[in-house]
Amino acid sequence: MNKLRIKKGDTVKVLSGKDKGKTGKVISVIPTIGKLVVENINLHTRFEKSKKAGEKGKQVSFSAPVPVSKVQLVDPHSGNPTRIKYTFLENGKKQRTSKDSGKSI
Repeated sequence: MNKLRIKKGDTVKVLSGKDKGKTGKVISVIPTIGKLVVENINLHTRFEKSKKAGEKGKQVSFSAPVPVSKVQLVDPHSGNPTRIKYTFLENGKKQRTSKDSGKSI
């Protein structure tokens, strides 16, 4: 099981693939497979049949999971992609910190 440094609600930038350079908000995190779902990134289309007679089928678009290794957290202070380190506060709590700016996230 992987421990991910990116949480739900974070803003991330895509590093590689068809959506390279795009940024989006993390909708959900799936640590068991090391993937996360990002808003409007890795969009897939599914066609659904009509449920009632005489009704047309639908084309449904959704965001598919992306590997964590293909995204990087965007620092809220500088707006640049950054790596994450953990620092311990005096009260013993663990806090995510940007490696570039040194500020807490």
